[in-house]
Amino acid sequence: MSRKYKFRNPESVYFVSFATVNWIDVFTRPLYKDILVESFNYCIENKGLIIYAWVIMSNHVHLVIETRQEPLENILRDLKKFTSKQIISAIEENPQESRKGWML
Repeated sequence: MSRKYKFRNPESVYFVSFATVNWIDVFTRPLYKDILVESFNYCIENKGLIIYAWVIMSNHVHLVIETRQEPLENILRDLKKFTSKQIISAIEENPQESRKGWML
């Protein structure tokens, strides 16, 4: 299956879903959810992302989105790349993370 999002009509609203690697329950801790929400807010303020609805589950995310600036595929690529690095760093630096070895 392709990992690259394909948005045929740049003026449409899309339902998007993505999951963590191996469906690991990353988002059970508020710290990691907050990193994701901060990334959403950055993309809203700086990249023109419009989020109509979102839900963060323990191991995946659902979004209803559109944009009027950058192409959605670029926004999602950058959001996922930046956010994943931030979450990995937070896991590595969290001395209270009991699942660190398993998650990394």
